Amino acid sequence: MNADTHAVAKATWRDLPAAQQPEYPDAEALRDVIADLESYPPLVFAGECDQLRARMGAVARGEAFLLQGGDCAEAFDAVSADHIRAKLKTLLQMSAVLTYAASVPVVKVGRIAGQYSKPRSKGTETRDGVTLPTYRGDSVNGFDFNEKARVPDPERLKRMYNASASTLNLVRAFTTGGYADLRQVHAWNQDFVKSSPSGQRYEQLAREIDNALNFMKACGTDPAEFRAVEFYASHEALLLDYEGALTRTDSRTGKLYDTSGHMVWIGERTRQLDHAHIEFASQIANPIGIKLGPTTTPEEALTYIERLDPDREPGRLTFIVRMGADKVRDRLPELVEKVTASGATVAWVTDPMHGNTFEAASGHKTRRFDDVLDEVKGFFEVHKELGTHPGGIHVELTGDDVTECVGGGDEIFVDDLHQRYETACDPRLNRSQSLDLAFLVAEMYRDQ
Repeated sequence: MNADTHAVAKATWRDLPAAQQPEYPDAEALRDVIADLESYPPLVFAGECDQLRARMGAVARGEAFLLQGGDCAEAFDAVSADHIRAKLKTLLQMSAVLTYAASVPVVKVGRIAGQYSKPRSKGTETRDGVTLPTYRGDSVNGFDFNEKARVPDPERLKRMYNASASTLNLVRAFTTGGYADLRQVHAWNQDFVKSSPSGQRYEQLAREIDNALNFMKACGTDPAEFRAVEFYASHEALLLDYEGALTRTDSRTGKLYDTSGHMVWIGERTRQLDHAHIEFASQIANPIGIKLGPTTTPEEALTYIERLDPDREPGRLTFIVRMGADKVRDRLPELVEKVTASGATVAWVTDPMHGNTFEAASGHKTRRFDDVLDEVKGFFEVHKELGTHPGGIHVELTGDDVTECVGGGDEIFVDDLHQRYETACDPRLNRSQSLDLAFLVAEMYRDQ
């Protein structure tokens, strides 16, 4: 990977309007930080991004399923082995359920090692008559409600880089160093099985996997693929100063890659066709996702394909649809029909979280597990009716036993939300709810 800077990208997207960018009080300090970041090593490599693009090609063609999940917003103080292992454990368990119960290869992508920034619906927040800039994630400002914490600080971009590098280092160690070995399926569950119905259901599946592995070993087969997993990192490409500074020219091909993560996506609030985020995404060769909300028109979807996937390469473009449980069955069919008719082969993925948020009487933002599940059901129903492939799920989750979303097998009630409400932004599924979802998705996939 050549560390040559990104002149082509600079010449195009920097002159366009960009939504959801911080207002830094010191422009010179920002320029200094960007210059430093441009000299830093890449966090991921072009060849890894190409490999994920090939895997996503299988998803787009209907040969694999994407599991994409992780924190709503990562936090600098949560970059520890325990936190990262807990998230990874949950994703590995969900993947084992989907692979074994649905008999489908699963592409594993974390919302991890870069998800430190959040778009917000309002630029300011008011409490007790005091108005301050809104919290936009640890990469921008602090969560504490005081003037000093809420001022955007460009030095936080360097902290995001360092936190992402530490996280990736741990993820690579876990996924290649034996922890992700399929023969560890029981070990991922030991702390969980006695207290949770979903944990007990998972343990039964783990025994079946064990028996299958023992049978294969007795037959003289013990593939190396069972000992490690491919695991990729993704985040929303929100802060263009950061993403641009980590864009590099690949010495093999001369193409530009955003080396902050293997896959990046453009959010619902920044997907304006004439703005900088789409232009930036069009310049890089990474796999790209676009969040599509209920107002998306087929014409917009087709224009995204023209802009971001002009060569019609399966695996290049993923449409992550976030309609809401009450709208997905009405709004999604026309999008899928028109895109399919155009000849493009995109991956269709459901984000059942963001369209189903509401505020409880206590003031906590939350989601009903039943609504999350209903949106996934609607997504599968639409694809089954149209004969197209439901390519994956994109969920906000944690490996911790938080109380942020109501419902699930270990039912959390609205009155329980305050007990362990730990998210800095949006509510996440806890480990039990995540496993419940994986089993239900596996059943839906089999029914396709």
